Amino acid sequence: MKARRSSSVAHTEADPPSYVARSPDFAEHRYQLEDSKGRPWLWLIVKSRSKEARQLPLFFERDTISGTVEVDLDMAEGAKGVLISVGPTSRQSGLTGLCAATAGVTAVGQDEIKFLDVSSQLWDAKSAPSKPTGKQSWPFTIMLPSECSVSERGRGKQPQQVYPLPPTFSERASPAYIDYKLVVTVRKSAFRVNQTLATSFVYMPIIRADPPSPLRQLAYREGTALIGPEGDPEGWKVLPSVSIAGTIFGARQVELQCTIAISTPLTYALGSPIPLIVTLSGSDGQALDLLSTPSAVRMHLVRMRLVGSLAIQDEPSGRSNNVFRDSVGTAFFWPSDEGAPRQGTRVLNGELEVKKALKLGFVFPRFSLRYMLVLLPFQAPGFATATPAGEPLLTERITITSANAPGVVPRSYAPPGYVNPEEGDYNTAMGYLENGNQRFYHHHGF
Repeated sequence: MKARRSSSVAHTEADPPSYVARSPDFAEHRYQLEDSKGRPWLWLIVKSRSKEARQLPLFFERDTISGTVEVDLDMAEGAKGVLISVGPTSRQSGLTGLCAATAGVTAVGQDEIKFLDVSSQLWDAKSAPSKPTGKQSWPFTIMLPSECSVSERGRGKQPQQVYPLPPTFSERASPAYIDYKLVVTVRKSAFRVNQTLATSFVYMPIIRADPPSPLRQLAYREGTALIGPEGDPEGWKVLPSVSIAGTIFGARQVELQCTIAISTPLTYALGSPIPLIVTLSGSDGQALDLLSTPSAVRMHLVRMRLVGSLAIQDEPSGRSNNVFRDSVGTAFFWPSDEGAPRQGTRVLNGELEVKKALKLGFVFPRFSLRYMLVLLPFQAPGFATATPAGEPLLTERITITSANAPGVVPRSYAPPGYVNPEEGDYNTAMGYLENGNQRFYHHHGF
């Protein structure tokens, strides 16, 4: 593979992605609560990494949420304290003047499971020397942890395990979501209803890809061709060969062997390409020519959402209506120009772009998000595959990260004019419905 251009979304250590920790100009978000006459009396001011104040607040792993809570106590009749929390609701509603952090995961049709609870007290009417009047202001800071303890089935009575704090996840028609909220609660005296002011915010962990092999790093730096598995075994994972069987032109049955090599390590940053090599071998030259056309290879990046008890299983198997899959990327290929052609062999180079908009994967009780590369049966005019069109030939789990390894700038090796294909092929083949709850067979442990 020859380097053509530097990826426009790759970053060096001196130029990290927009969501990697640095010293940005923090946006200031302001929220207020009004009384029945439209008069504001409760304010929440918070600073975040968002580019604009109109966006939801954004925080990264180990960030400190800082801001101010303001209350007009002359209008907050019967106020006994102020609570601020991160999460859907607060479990500390019986306290006064508390600044807390909580969050939860919710599957459709099930109760919310809370997994985060960080708090600090702002004001307590009982401990205050005198009751303040007029507009009062309390600054607050909440340190977001990188991990949390939760039971594997989301129930408090069961043994708890430590998991990385999962990223925010909220999509239309999703079977589950993870929500973080910043909630201010003004606690009232007995027989009065507490009042709240809330905003959701986005949480993003910081995960870096592992560094590629020294030879691949050298190729990236110098813009030279990538070395294949034979010359750089550390830089590739060669998957077991699979059989490509079928009938060509309705005349005769053929069978070829297909070997896929995936660049390693199997961690890839958002916006970076995944280098691939496809090797076809067999004695039927016509079949080799037909199936080595770049459009015949169907490899996809598949996102898999698991809910319920399957979420934390390493290798969920069997049928389940709690597994949701969709294609979020499609590989494209071109004939290799490296080395002398070998009789009975065809080699294609390829890439699959990890889109910048993808969400990071995570494993968490009751809901997880994972990614895998999937090779579907080859498809070419005149070729009728013996394998059902939607049945994967190979699958390989990968990890999507928020940033490249320090100092690594991946390059695209696609020839000029190659464009990323559309994503509909896999979803159509697998019978995936965006708003449906479909059953799928799991192949190779998935």
